[in-house]
Amino acid sequence: MLGTLGISEFDERLYRAYLAKPDRTAREIAEHLGTTPSRIQHAVARLVELGLLRRERHGQYRPVSPRTALSALLAKRRAETEAAFAAVGDTVDDLASEYRANRLQGNPNELVEVITGEAAVTLRVAELTHSIHTHFWVLDRPPYLGPYSNELEETFTMDLLGRGVDIRSVYTPEALAQPGRFELISRLSTLGEQARLLPSLPFRLRIMDRRVALVALIAGRYDRIVVVHRSGLLDAILELFDTYWQRAQPIASTAPNTPDQPSAEDLLLLKMLQAGYKDQAIARQLGTSARTVTRRIAAIASQLGLDTRFQVGAEVVKRGWI
Repeated sequence: MLGTLGISEFDERLYRAYLAKPDRTAREIAEHLGTTPSRIQHAVARLVELGLLRRERHGQYRPVSPRTALSALLAKRRAETEAAFAAVGDTVDDLASEYRANRLQGNPNELVEVITGEAAVTLRVAELTHSIHTHFWVLDRPPYLGPYSNELEETFTMDLLGRGVDIRSVYTPEALAQPGRFELISRLSTLGEQARLLPSLPFRLRIMDRRVALVALIAGRYDRIVVVHRSGLLDAILELFDTYWQRAQPIASTAPNTPDQPSAEDLLLLKMLQAGYKDQAIARQLGTSARTVTRRIAAIASQLGLDTRFQVGAEVVKRGWI
């Protein structure tokens, strides 16, 4: 039963014997199990090393609580297994890179895959997305392919964050035009996604684990993409991403909360205002009217004793609200 944890059948029987009657000596347990004291001594040493028994005095041992001992051992074995699988995964990646490098020497066309058609693009993107385990970097701008919802994006992002994936996203205002998406990205930014904003981007880009990149071939369309594998070209794409990343502005504020800052809803409005959103676009995000947005901005300005939106933007940054 406990073999998965590295505990043999005999060692488990011995542990159970100690749990049943902790005060018995090794000789008494040997008689109970029908074996020799020497075998019991070797098994006891193994159980002590595994943390299932502890020595109290010469020749006397006590069992450690199964919940304490076995839970700790289970966590240790799980960590060892995950580390082993991660090492195997790295080896697989190295072998794949070596294989591709050798193939490229004979056929440079394998440097990239050209995928056309919505069905083929959707399938290849799904395959590569499911293989992510370390990095997911994105230049995000429309258009999009396939169904989208804030709920799907939240589930996908939270799964990656839960697995410790490094998520870096650069968005354009058009990318956040979906009602509620700006608020979603703002919230995900507080949970671990590193999200930034630029007024425009030349194309849509996804980078997975720094080993493959997906680039849209035609601006305004996402049914023709190039999959770029490890190569000098991929290195150049990584450098390009870093250039846009450094230019972009963080969506989430890194400043600590202050007692005088406005409500969460007004903070979201101010973030969109700072990002360059017009009242109509802010209204779509908040599910209200442009007139209501205008009134709320005017009310914030009045509370701050200011006259213009520019002054409001400068003041809220000065106060560390955004």
